[in-house]
Amino acid sequence: MGLINAQIELSNPRDKNIKPIQVKSLVDTRSLHLCIPEHVAIQLELEELYKREVTTADGKKHLVPYMGPISTKFENRCCFTGALVFGDEVLLGAVPMEDMDVFVSPAKQALIVNPESPSIAMSIAK
Repeated sequence: MGLINAQIELSNPRDKNIKPIQVKSLVDTRSLHLCIPEHVAIQLELEELYKREVTTADGKKHLVPYMGPISTKFENRCCFTGALVFGDEVLLGAVPMEDMDVFVSPAKQALIVNPESPSIAMSIAK
């Protein structure tokens, strides 16, 4: 399977006067978090909550800002999360994907909403 990208909308839920932005994101099921470049955090005027140590695919550890909250939308799905700030592209990880009830479709090479619940996100709370 190749690289999967998806158009998502990011916004600052604390300030409705800041316009949401549409971004192309790399979909990565092996990453946990939403990761954004610094220029996205600046544009959305996100607040740094604390620092977090992260391990990247090359095995190196980095101390990076964790900012939020940030609203993430894909098609008819939305979630609130925090974002790790590093790198040069937006990366959509497993936590926000689970929260929005979206999947990677290998056949379509795309991010899709859960076909079992196309109208509203499902979740398990037990």
